Amino acid sequence: MGLTFPLIATVTWGAALAAMTLRRPVHSALALVVAFLGLAVTYLTLDAQFLGVVQVLVYVGAVIILIVFVIQLTRNVGLPSESLAVRPAVVGVGTAALVTGGLISCLVASPRFHIERSGEGTAPVKELGEALMANYVVALEGIGLLLTVALIGGVLIATRRPAKKGS
Repeated sequence: MGLTFPLIATVTWGAALAAMTLRRPVHSALALVVAFLGLAVTYLTLDAQFLGVVQVLVYVGAVIILIVFVIQLTRNVGLPSESLAVRPAVVGVGTAALVTGGLISCLVASPRFHIERSGEGTAPVKELGEALMANYVVALEGIGLLLTVALIGGVLIATRRPAKKGS
């Protein structure tokens, strides 16, 4: 893996930081896309192809599109364009550093961290796909219907014109 992981981690971390600190919501959403893609590439370098593809499909393909739709459809003209981040950035960065350090120390101290992979394991992606399309197809279609109704409701709420006073 060599230099790949530090490079991907730096880009992902920088994009996540940009998503928190950029002033315009659309720019923050685009930075979040880069952060999600960096996470997907990290999954792919760890031989977790299914997680990488799901990361791209669900988060980049659905969540970010929903966020961009919400940003574009809601008309927040009267709001000031202040930074989305909290003012005391030192507290946020310090907390993030403490959490990251704690996670790294727990990971390094874990006995499973030092176990080497045998390379014989295969991901049961085919079995998962068959189970989703056979056993759980009703639940999958229900979730799709629920998300569609939520999107239509969001569009209707965003496009509704405010009632005029006095009428």
